[in-house]
Amino acid sequence: MNMGSLLKEALVERALEEGFVSCRICRPWDVPEVPGRLAAYIDAEYHGQMGWMAERSHWRGDPALLWPEARSVIMLAESYAPKHDPTEILRHRERGAISVYAQNKDYHDLVKKRLKRLARWLIEAAKAQGSEAEVKVFVDTAPVPEKALGQAAGLGWQGKHSNLVSRDWGNWAFIGSVFTTLELPVDLAEPDRCGSFRSCLDACPTDAFVAPYQLDARRCISYLTIEYKGPIEEELRAKLGNRIYGCDDCLAACPWNKFAVAASDLRYAARADLMAPKLAELAVLDDAAFRAKFSGSPIKRIGRDRFVRNVLYAIGNSKDASLRPVAQALVDDADATVADAARWAAQRLE
Repeated sequence: MNMGSLLKEALVERALEEGFVSCRICRPWDVPEVPGRLAAYIDAEYHGQMGWMAERSHWRGDPALLWPEARSVIMLAESYAPKHDPTEILRHRERGAISVYAQNKDYHDLVKKRLKRLARWLIEAAKAQGSEAEVKVFVDTAPVPEKALGQAAGLGWQGKHSNLVSRDWGNWAFIGSVFTTLELPVDLAEPDRCGSFRSCLDACPTDAFVAPYQLDARRCISYLTIEYKGPIEEELRAKLGNRIYGCDDCLAACPWNKFAVAASDLRYAARADLMAPKLAELAVLDDAAFRAKFSGSPIKRIGRDRFVRNVLYAIGNSKDASLRPVAQALVDDADATVADAARWAAQRLE
């Protein structure tokens, strides 16, 4: 076994020790299909208000341009599989449904710290073998096509819901990458194993999939509740149900989750107050209370106004007349979108 293979073997072992469920390697230029797919996606305007996708498409389309000196991309998956049924909350309309990944600490911070520790280890391990290594780590805030790279590296395949799926850990996983100047042995790409399954497509409440593998973000509840600014179209409001931050329906429906691996980091376990929060208590949050409640949470990123907007849509969908005074109290809110959502909710509950 040559030095590169020995280093890779040690790297994979170290990655698993760090808490990742899988570690695979590809080259930055192993995703030639991405530029065309990304261009078609943007041309169809499926990205909605996510202008950053178009603005940095040259990097997102070709990871080799992001750091031309890189010779290997180490792709890593970290499980956040829930211990509870994430769809159970949808039956309790007086409470809010928060996406599993956002029910505790911000994964960006946790995954990046783990990636940095692994990257530092790689530098030292390479040096011990007489090689110089440079590294850069990325989570999903960087213009990196991590799903395509994950498939090219054999981490999993992009399912019909467009998320990465694995035979070993299902689809409940965060993806991170370490770009390096080292020439490391690569892994085989993972073939598509969705077959005739389409449960993820059928589970979507808003019919956001225009076709298998093609998502129109403008109809996706995760996009609408997190990325979209302003009043949501009335036709879609009713389909949000009680989902107030993200949506897990297509992920939860994937049959490959029978192989899901339990999350190793307890900081991904759901906070008791975020598993089934009462809509009435969330609607009254002012900016200071919102920031305090969601300190260290990815939810904090969208701000009080957008969050309360989502809560009011859920109140309007609750069919619970006792929540009408909660909505009515916000019809004159300083934020026009919140006020609009409050009026809509109050009218629905008359």
